[in-house]
Amino acid sequence: MPTTEFTTSGIGLEGGFQSPRLDRVFVGPRSTPRHPVVFYSASVVGRRGEKLGTRLEFVDKSYATIANLSEVSETARRGLRGSPRNPRAVIVDDRVLREDFVPSEVVHRHDEVNRLSEALEPLVYGRRPDPAFLFGPTGVGKTCIARYALTQLCKQEPDVRVAYVNCWQEYTRFRVLYSILESVGRTTGVHRSTPKDELFGRLSATDDRPVVVILDEVDQLEETGALYDLHRLAHVSLVMIANREDELFAGFDDRVRSRLRAGSRVRFDRYGTDELAAILEKRAEKALEPNAIGDEQLRTIADAASGDARVGIGILRSAALGAERQGIASVTDSVLEEAIPSGRTAVRRRTLEGLIEHQRVLYDVIADASEIEPGELYATYERRVEEPKTRRTLRNYLTKMVHYDLIEAVGKRRGRTYRVVDEEVGES
Repeated sequence: MPTTEFTTSGIGLEGGFQSPRLDRVFVGPRSTPRHPVVFYSASVVGRRGEKLGTRLEFVDKSYATIANLSEVSETARRGLRGSPRNPRAVIVDDRVLREDFVPSEVVHRHDEVNRLSEALEPLVYGRRPDPAFLFGPTGVGKTCIARYALTQLCKQEPDVRVAYVNCWQEYTRFRVLYSILESVGRTTGVHRSTPKDELFGRLSATDDRPVVVILDEVDQLEETGALYDLHRLAHVSLVMIANREDELFAGFDDRVRSRLRAGSRVRFDRYGTDELAAILEKRAEKALEPNAIGDEQLRTIADAASGDARVGIGILRSAALGAERQGIASVTDSVLEEAIPSGRTAVRRRTLEGLIEHQRVLYDVIADASEIEPGELYATYERRVEEPKTRRTLRNYLTKMVHYDLIEAVGKRRGRTYRVVDEEVGES
């Protein structure tokens, strides 16, 4: 996407930046190895051409979006939403079709929002809530609801700060503490060699305002001592997201387990076809041109996604891109038929790209073997890496990859084997 110019008039920006001299914001795509998805950077330019600010990140911080710019010229909006090279653009706002998009209102998860909001309500009265757990299968809205509920809370209590940590990527005590410090702006002078106790001390010193930490994929933490650290801090509250409660608590040591056992639980079930179709309808209204896709087609997508919103949104995006490639203004049934398998593959491929090194080695061993039993899998893995993880950690990795539909476990216990679900996913 080309750089886009937004004309504004002294508006307030995310992070509290505001200047009467603000005139233009230039927005363009940027990605990094750590955040391979596209997000936006902005340079703020004053009326005399002087640079007033560095950048604003609108993705992965979850709360800021392009809509935070209160005055956007229609020319700039078109430059952001549709490609000028494609007059038949079907997608008008690609952000809405990303997995990390947080809608302004939720569909079919009101009970879960209410339960989480009630669990966090003590923050409104200056008290610390018990830890909150969100459990359920992949693609049922756990992360979206956590972010949505906390966005609403921050509107009511602006002093509350929120840190989002994806424990799939930030799986050590150091990485968790650093990620939280990064969210509250306290990482100046921190290096890889900085002692973890110093990071903990810095976080302890942020007690002037409450901090809510969302720990997504918390069952992927390899050093659960980070949870003990956070629980010790009276100004830090925890919202933890995982697939299954029994698997999560089985990985805790007694010290952590005893402190977190009393937390609130919010459980999520798979979406029904009607529920997922309604969610996809809302996404299509915001993301696509009017009449770009029909109600029956949305229902077909919802049925194909089997209750997984990630897959449903991935298929919707694949279908819209397929229509654009063919230069047609709406999704046809033939385009949708091709989009269903390609959308599933695209979702799996994004998940595969997010695996850490040792998880990817395990996946590649399984893919190379077509089907493999655990003993041979572990032995081959240990030959391929310099510092192998423990068998318990490897079993945790395999369980998570099964949850994310990258691999499947065939059989029970002694006779179990593993194989990849979609061989096209690993192909470049």
